Amino acid sequence: MSKTVRIGGACAFYGDSSVAPTQLLRAGVDYLVLDYLAEATMSVLGAMRAKRDTLGYAHDFTEWVWKDNLRLIKETGAKIVTNAGGVNPRACLARMEKLAAEAGLSFKIAFVEGDDMLDGVDAIAGDREMFTGVPFPPREQIVTANAYLGGTPIARALAMGADVVITGRVVDSALTLGPLIHEFGWSADDYDRLCAGSLAGHVIECGAQATGGLFTDWEDVPDWAHIGYPIVECAADGSFVVTKPEGTGGLVSTAVVAEQILYEVGDPQAYMLPDVVCDFTRLKLEQIGEDRVRVSGAIGYPPTARYKVSVTHKDGERCLAFMPVVGREAARKAQRQGEAVIARVEEILRERNIGPFRAKRIEVIGAEASYGANARAQDTREVVCKVAVEHDDARAFAVFLREFDAPTTSMAVGTTGWFGGRGQVTPVMRVFSTTIEREALPITITLGDRQETITVPAPARAYDAAAIERAADGPAAAAADGATRTVPLIEVAWARSGDKGDAFNIGVIARDPAHLPFIRAALTEAAMEDYFAHEFEGAANPGVTRYEVPGLNAINLHFHDALGGGQFASLRLDPLAKGKAQQLLDYPITVPAA
Repeated sequence: MSKTVRIGGACAFYGDSSVAPTQLLRAGVDYLVLDYLAEATMSVLGAMRAKRDTLGYAHDFTEWVWKDNLRLIKETGAKIVTNAGGVNPRACLARMEKLAAEAGLSFKIAFVEGDDMLDGVDAIAGDREMFTGVPFPPREQIVTANAYLGGTPIARALAMGADVVITGRVVDSALTLGPLIHEFGWSADDYDRLCAGSLAGHVIECGAQATGGLFTDWEDVPDWAHIGYPIVECAADGSFVVTKPEGTGGLVSTAVVAEQILYEVGDPQAYMLPDVVCDFTRLKLEQIGEDRVRVSGAIGYPPTARYKVSVTHKDGERCLAFMPVVGREAARKAQRQGEAVIARVEEILRERNIGPFRAKRIEVIGAEASYGANARAQDTREVVCKVAVEHDDARAFAVFLREFDAPTTSMAVGTTGWFGGRGQVTPVMRVFSTTIEREALPITITLGDRQETITVPAPARAYDAAAIERAADGPAAAAADGATRTVPLIEVAWARSGDKGDAFNIGVIARDPAHLPFIRAALTEAAMEDYFAHEFEGAANPGVTRYEVPGLNAINLHFHDALGGGQFASLRLDPLAKGKAQQLLDYPITVPAA
C-alpha cells in the first residue's frame, strides 16, 4: 500500500481550545501541529520577553498541551511540530524538559533559531514598508523583528531524530510541510508537491475552521461543543484527504474546505511562501465519504530569493471603553453620549496644554455600526456605546477614563453597566513588512548536544510573475430575457473572510456552478468598492481586486487598505475582518425567476 501520513491540526491561535490535542492524539495521528503565532501575537510575546528573559513563548502550549498530554504523546508516538517557541524557543524548551522530567519522561526535542532579527535590524533599517511605502520605524519603538522561515529546517530537525520540533516564526503552513518533506523526501524544486503540502497546512492551520467552524451554513454543523479538529491524510503525490476523528461534532464537506482554502488569501495564483509560490485556482475537491474530502490539483512555482520580515513596533497608546445603553432610541442616545464624552475630555486636555486625540472612533454596537450605509437596524432598544481613542501622552487616558463613567448620572437615560470594568490602555502596535536575502539568515537547529547550521539557498530560477498562466475572467451573466428576481448572496453562495494586515479578503464560492455568472455580474470591483465604502475611511490607497478561482467555482475579493491599520493598530470593532463575509452575504443578486 502507498504511504499515508496523518497530520492533525490542534491549534489555530494563542488561546485556542485545550481539547483538540487530546482528541487528535486519541484518534491516531503521526504528527500533531500547533500554530500560535499571529503578527499581533509576536508583539505580545516580545513584550513578555522584554520583561523577563524566561518568557516570550506560548505558555498555552507548555501548560495546557504538553503538561496535560505528556504520557499520551509518549504512548502514541506522535511527533509534535509547533511554533510555540515564539520569540524565545530556548525558554520554551527549558520549560518542556522540566515538565517532562517531573513526569519521569524524556523526549528528543529540537528547536529552530534564525528567524529572530531583533539584534540585526540594521540590515533592513533603510527599507520602506513593502505595502505602504512608509519609512522604517525608530529603533527604540521596535518590539520584535522576525523573518518567516519555511519547512526546510523543520524537515531537517526531524531527520536528526527529533520527537518534537519547536520553532519561532515560520509561515503557518510550514508546520505541516516540514513533516511531509521529511516523510516523502520531496526535493526543493518539486514545486507542485510543495504547494500541495503547503495547502494541506493552510487548511488545518486554523483548527476547526476546516471542520465546520465559521461555516456559512452554521446550522448544518452539529455539536459545536464536541467539534472534531482536522486531520489531513497526505499521500506522496501531494493529494490529501481532509477528515476528523470519528464520533466528533463538526462537518467536513467540499464547501467547508473550499471556504478554508480561500481564507486569508490575497492572490490565489501567487500565494507566496518561503518554499514555493502557490496557485490554488485549479484545485479539485471531491466528497469521497462522510466527512472526507479529497483535495488535488495544486500548482507550484519557484519561490522568491528573499524571506519576508515582519517588524512589530509601538506607535502611541489606545483605549477602548464600553458603556451599555437601553431604552427608546438607544442608538441615538449612545452616539450623542459618546460624542459628548470626547468633546468634554478634549476640552480638559486643551486646558492642560495636552493635544487632542490623534484618532477617535465611536461605534454603537447593536445598531450595525460596522455595516456603514448598509445598516438596517431600526429602533434598537439595547446597545453598547464603544468609544476608542489614541494618543501619544499617557495623561490623556487618565482624563478619558475619569470622565467616561460620568454619563451614568448626567447624560443618556438608560445608561448602565459601568461597573462591568473600565477600559484598558494598551500600546498601538503596528506591523512593518519588508524582505531580506535568504543567504543573510543562517538557521540553526539544535537537538541535545547536536547542532546544525544551514542556509536555505535561493532557487536556481526565482519566482517570475510573468510565468503564471492567469485564470481567465469567467463570463458574467447576460441580461435575462424573461422575468428576474433578486435574492441575497447567501442563497447562491458560501463566503469566508479574513484579514491580510491592513487589508482583507472575501472568498465567494458558488453553491452551484450555474450560479457563478450571476455572482460575477453583481460582485464587480466597482460595486464592492461602493458597498464597502465605509471600510476605506482614512485609506491612502483604497481599492478592490477580484480574482478568478475556477477550480472551486469561486471568486476571491481582496480589499486593500481597508481595516484602519489592522489588528492592534485599529480602533474598529472588527479589525480581523471576521464579519465582512457575513455582511456581503446580504448583497442582492439578480437571477432569472425560473
